[in-house]
Amino acid sequence: MKTDTSSQVVLITGGSSGIGKSIGEFLKTKKYKVYGTSRDPSKFTDFPFALVKLDVTQNDTINNAVSEILKKEGRIDILINNAGMGITGPIEETPEEEIKKAFNTNYFGAINVTKAVLPHMRKQGGGLVINITSIAGYMGLPFRGIYSATKGALELTTEAFRIELKPFNIKMTNVAPGDFATNIAAGRYHAPVLDNSPYKKSYKNTLDIMNEHVNAGKDPGVMAKVILKVMQTPDPKAHYKVGEPLQKFSIVLKRILPDKVYEKMLLKHYKL
Repeated sequence: MKTDTSSQVVLITGGSSGIGKSIGEFLKTKKYKVYGTSRDPSKFTDFPFALVKLDVTQNDTINNAVSEILKKEGRIDILINNAGMGITGPIEETPEEEIKKAFNTNYFGAINVTKAVLPHMRKQGGGLVINITSIAGYMGLPFRGIYSATKGALELTTEAFRIELKPFNIKMTNVAPGDFATNIAAGRYHAPVLDNSPYKKSYKNTLDIMNEHVNAGKDPGVMAKVILKVMQTPDPKAHYKVGEPLQKFSIVLKRILPDKVYEKMLLKHYKL
């Protein structure tokens, strides 16, 4: 992989808003050649970096986007799998199609974009794949169980993928953000709070707490700086966490506390 940042090509899925846009804008100031993706780039005018059409749930758009970038630049040095969707609701009341949609976006989307890029990275002698996961992927959070599962699955898959890719000088890592002030809540699938649901009160209370956390979250620019640091690390670790100290410490607590004690802590945190 090239070490001169001015010639390194970065592909960021879901780069038109939120964390992806912040990362792209920041990397552009550091002289990287940045390509973001959007399902409809025509919606964005005067965008700070190039956008290509890509829907992570549609393999033809993945292949077309990768081919377009390779035609222009001849290489892709860094892939940042950032595209994702939020999903909340009681698991019992979440439609199967919405569960599948979340996995297709957050998990299979990242895997399929990676598969499309890897042969080219191998041919050019190396590369880096950064998967944007979530601190929620380290624990089964109430009314966010499906989201936790999609991100947790990507965390574990990356551990295996890293080992498989070592002979080819291709690095892979996870960066797990906590709550950041983005528009993810607006784009999240919310299972409706049903009047006749046995979960009505507990789900609504938890939903309010989750939205408060996002609204009061960190500036996504913090995430961009961490991503740059990871990109400049010769041999990245498997896992990085970015968020408030308490959010990161919750992962440590899960590792050391008995299951039932940790469960009680979550019940208290979410006032359940």
